[in-house]
Amino acid sequence: MQVKKPVGGSQRAAGDQAEALAATFLERQGMRVLERNWRVRGGEIDLICDDRGTLAFVEVRLRRHGAFGGAAESITASKQQRLILAARYYLSGKRERSCRFDAVLLDGLTEANIEWIKNAFDAF
Repeated sequence: MQVKKPVGGSQRAAGDQAEALAATFLERQGMRVLERNWRVRGGEIDLICDDRGTLAFVEVRLRRHGAFGGAAESITASKQQRLILAARYYLSGKRERSCRFDAVLLDGLTEANIEWIKNAFDAF
């Protein structure tokens, strides 16, 4: 599957397309998307999915070229801390269940270039 290029080259439009492509990919893998772009002060989670009873907090990263490193390198320790903070807010007041942090890395806007990393990092 290939997604159309964003009109005007907008980074936000490209990010939205990358997230839509990642959501479709994960659904094909049997996951159910519960939330998209879930925001709380100090952080945002691109996708929150249910993977057979496990919550997966998914960071979607798009890199159109490798001039500044690949998509995985862009998930810094600081970014991880913001994701953990947002996940804690999401989980507060909900019943306890297992969860993990995944990453979906795209080098370009095609499904052929998707790399899915389960348990990309730990919250501890």
